[in-house]
Amino acid sequence: MSEQKDDKEPEGVEDVIGELDELAAENDEVCIADVLDDFGARSFGPVIMIFALIELTPIGAIPGVPTALASIIVLIALQLLFGKDHIWMPQFIQSRSVESKKLHKAVGKLRGVAHWLDEHSRDRLSALTEGVWLKVAALAIIILCVTVPPLEVLPFASSGPMLAIAAIGLALIVRDGLVMLFALALAIAALGGGTYYYYTSDEEEGESSGGMALVQPAKGESRLT
Repeated sequence: MSEQKDDKEPEGVEDVIGELDELAAENDEVCIADVLDDFGARSFGPVIMIFALIELTPIGAIPGVPTALASIIVLIALQLLFGKDHIWMPQFIQSRSVESKKLHKAVGKLRGVAHWLDEHSRDRLSALTEGVWLKVAALAIIILCVTVPPLEVLPFASSGPMLAIAAIGLALIVRDGLVMLFALALAIAALGGGTYYYYTSDEEEGESSGGMALVQPAKGESRLT
């Protein structure tokens, strides 16, 4: 891994998206080490948001990808929780990569959202994006990530927690306390909604299986009787 560009701190979501697009244009594949090099190892907010946003693109529909992204985000959030001043990742994670064509396509789908988010976020109540609030944000991210693996088996269910994580990352980037409060409220909603969706889907499957069992004939009994 090359020397990190710690002075390259993005100021908005469009900056983050633009940097990713440049990486995709310059390489056949983009690995996690490239992302850390480009944004700098101190850029917790951008890196957290990047991995959360990737899950919201078609790349996140690949089986296993949401859980893998959640695992990476947990590693970053733990370092934020314990007050580390830079991001560390083991080499085997840094070497994970995605095809540039897929990344470029995913970035294209996010540009409109990025522009809207930048227009509606600004430096407000910045005290809510530092100090103890960083630990609150990190803990919320970890809890959200824990819900991703079980939700991944349900259609689009893991996108709820990842959307909340992306919002927290945005708040850290733009240092907007109102966005942070909204992101934490979104996190609570995602946890509640995901839990409800998970357990009600199990109940629906059970009822469906039970209904089928009622029409099965008893062992040794003719289907015509």
